[in-house]
Amino acid sequence: MKGKNIWIHVILIIGAVMMVIPFIWMLLTSLKTYAESVHIPPKIFPKDFQWKNYEEVFELLPFFKFMFNTIIVTVARTIGQLFLCSLAAYAFARIRFPGRNILFVLVLSVLMVPSQVFLLPQYMIIVKLNWLNTLQSVIVPGLFSAFGTFLLRQFFMGLPKELEEAARLDGCNHFQIYWKIMLPLAKPGLIALGIFTALWSWNELMWPLIVNSSSEKMTLSVGLSSLQGQYLTNYPILMAGSFLAILPMLLLFMFLQKRFIEGIAITGGK
Repeated sequence: MKGKNIWIHVILIIGAVMMVIPFIWMLLTSLKTYAESVHIPPKIFPKDFQWKNYEEVFELLPFFKFMFNTIIVTVARTIGQLFLCSLAAYAFARIRFPGRNILFVLVLSVLMVPSQVFLLPQYMIIVKLNWLNTLQSVIVPGLFSAFGTFLLRQFFMGLPKELEEAARLDGCNHFQIYWKIMLPLAKPGLIALGIFTALWSWNELMWPLIVNSSSEKMTLSVGLSSLQGQYLTNYPILMAGSFLAILPMLLLFMFLQKRFIEGIAITGGK
């Protein structure tokens, strides 16, 4: 058994190294000159660390404005999904009503449709609402997700029914049971969904690029894409901007890593 465990750890270490290598390469490239970044064969380490690449990111882009917009979008979407998806998940898991299973299957069917299919209908709705070049055009379509509903439904289904029955005897209605009893117990699942939603919102490119053309309302992903030229791309500056952009999400994941793994494990086990 010890030999088997050693090989498992070796495989996991190799996988971890392969996952980390792109981030290390991005960091090293951000400290190179342009000539070193396109040199063939590739140079792994820069001759001199070019810290000025990070300064040029702030000179070329209103980086803090983009980050502020991204934070607003990410926080609003995350809060919206935690509330709306948990409401829907509780209803599907705990409330019996006609057509519940059929309606849940319809919600899950959204996961089987490519997201690109929804771009045109969503864009037409945004135009009708006169929301182009606004933050709500990015926020509102991401306030609910079928995946979040499915994830939390599995969590709610695994909670003891005795808690709900005891709350009913005390005179609680459905919303009080959801808010005061079920939601606190679902904290690991909520944290897992929150991290998923935050990562998705922080990195999303296509939809913010479609509905926003004003630099005042751009998110980080769209702003960084402007550093990529049609004929020439300054890779060190692009990598410097990308490294700065991923730092908040990296810190968030490191801070909530234990809770995130706990939430996924418990939800999968149920």
